[in-house]
Amino acid sequence: MPEETIMKHILIALLATIAIAFSAQAEEALSLTPQQTYDMVQEQGDQLLFVDVRDPVEIMFIGFTDVVDKNIPFKLADRSTFLDDKGRFAMDTNPEFASQVEEALKEKGLTRDDLVITMCRSGSSRGKPSAEYLLERGFTNVKYIDHGFQGSGAKEGKKKGMRIVNGWQNDGLPWSMTLNADKIYRP
Repeated sequence: MPEETIMKHILIALLATIAIAFSAQAEEALSLTPQQTYDMVQEQGDQLLFVDVRDPVEIMFIGFTDVVDKNIPFKLADRSTFLDDKGRFAMDTNPEFASQVEEALKEKGLTRDDLVITMCRSGSSRGKPSAEYLLERGFTNVKYIDHGFQGSGAKEGKKKGMRIVNGWQNDGLPWSMTLNADKIYRP
């Protein structure tokens, strides 16, 4: 193989490696741990918006942290559509989600360029997608809590499948079963 061809292959491989590394780094940068979030809210809570994106009925049965600024659901349970194959109700995107987040920012004197942190139950089904959704709509600084409010299920043992690993609740951060009527979403 000519030396020029070898150099092209090396360069292509190097660029692909760099692209993969940047992609992984961007993914990590999008997520925060519950503890990082708690610390940020304590230190600079007036400079960010912390949003619980769970359906309020879910919050009622799982718990709530008054550390959040507001509950604005990203997905709302559609109690008229049951998905037999998944054994649950359909979850529809809240069509007002982005505008409600923007309104909550304005209420705090913030803009779409200020930090917004989203939290769902596990971090993956609504936390990360809600952060990506806001970024796609012009918000410039959005992160989500990895493992969310309730955390991940145990992989083994007597409590296998129970959400007792990581997450806001399992990190010992403040939460309760009492909902703050001023913060909870009401259509």
